[in-house]
Amino acid sequence: MGAGGAAALYIETRIRTDLDTLWSATQEPSRHQRWDLRFTEIDHLPRGDGEPQRFRYATRVPPFLTIAGTGVSAGEKERPDGTRTSALRFACPHPLSPLAEGSGYWRYVPDGDGVRFLTGYDYRPRWGRFGALADRLLFRPLMGWATAWSFDRLRLWLERGITPERALVNWLAEITVRALVIMVAVTGLGLEPLLGSFGPFAAPMAYPLPVLFLTGVCLALFLPPRAGTPAARRCLRLPATRVRAPRLLCALENPR
Repeated sequence: MGAGGAAALYIETRIRTDLDTLWSATQEPSRHQRWDLRFTEIDHLPRGDGEPQRFRYATRVPPFLTIAGTGVSAGEKERPDGTRTSALRFACPHPLSPLAEGSGYWRYVPDGDGVRFLTGYDYRPRWGRFGALADRLLFRPLMGWATAWSFDRLRLWLERGITPERALVNWLAEITVRALVIMVAVTGLGLEPLLGSFGPFAAPMAYPLPVLFLTGVCLALFLPPRAGTPAARRCLRLPATRVRAPRLLCALENPR
């Protein structure tokens, strides 16, 4: 369970690729930050022999705010069952960050011609009771959506060769078109009395504007996204069976 009784986040997708390619795209900071909507910058920090990998992350919030934190991670690239695992703990001292600290893991499970890529993570929200309420109503659903959307963006990159940058353009273009459809439908509905009071619009219409309005809104809201557009809805948000955090996570200390 999450802080304040909120459920921990779980996201899963299946990517038609091999383990090494997926591991590289998710473990190398320069590649990770390209597809993960939650981070703008990820940098590994120097470490000694045998120590877990420490890192710094940052998220830019337009127009001028940058929220940064630190974390520690470790990975198991060779496991007896053929899977791979990585785990992390993170903390953010920035007073405007809604996330104070947290932890999570990634699992890589070979599955035929692809890999089941899944994550489970949780965090402690900031700002006391207000923060707990805001987290339950806004931040946690937003974090879940952003993670799922990013996982599908990664899938498009590795399966179809659509770069993360191109996938973002595709998504922005599609939501713009959907927004315009809704705007036109709403505007048309509002003009119905005016259009029906004069000229050729005075004749009975084959399709009343309320019907056109509902059709346009339904298409804009519920039409499946295009194949080249990332969509959070393509990811699983609940595990098929009970899952446990890996032991690797328990061995990590909280970052300081």
